[in-house]
Amino acid sequence: MHLYRDGLRQRSKILYMFRTPGGARVGRDPLEPDVLRQIESQYPDIQFNWAMVRESQQVIETSAEPRRRRPRREDETPAVASPPPVAPVSPPPAPVAAAPPRLAIPSVIEGATPDERIAFLAHWHPIIRERIPHRTSDPGRQEALNALTDRLNPANWTDADEITAGLQQAAEALERLSHVFAKRRRRGRRKPKEPRPSDSAPSGS
Repeated sequence: MHLYRDGLRQRSKILYMFRTPGGARVGRDPLEPDVLRQIESQYPDIQFNWAMVRESQQVIETSAEPRRRRPRREDETPAVASPPPVAPVSPPPAPVAAAPPRLAIPSVIEGATPDERIAFLAHWHPIIRERIPHRTSDPGRQEALNALTDRLNPANWTDADEITAGLQQAAEALERLSHVFAKRRRRGRRKPKEPRPSDSAPSGS
């Protein structure tokens, strides 16, 4: 660095700069003889006192870079927002047992042979008997329908005569049952309301 006056002001001028890591104790000398001769040749109008320059040079110690604080694990993990509370879901209402659909009972025994007719009756006998409680709630009527339905049961027919007679009785019973189940259930009639005393009392003039 060369200091000089420009009028009343004192100015400075950089003549030579040597870059080296701060605080280095070994390595190249910034002011080697070749460097000194090169500086003197470039600035012949300046008288250099190299001994004074060496004594007055400053060594700048670089301060250690402060260590950065490492975030804690709690800081590294982003805070996860807790999910909103889930409203309790009420269970769906229990389905109401719907009344079974109306049973369409055939009126004629199907089958070309006695075995086919017996198989037809063995299929329909438990079905009709199961539907009788849905047809009526009257115990007397239920008993009559059960007795009529039992004529369709071929389990007790053992010989040809019983099969012939049983098929004839089953045909009649099946026709009657088909007619009964084809009708709509009758609802109980409501009793007529009794007239109120105020309605029957004559109005005064």
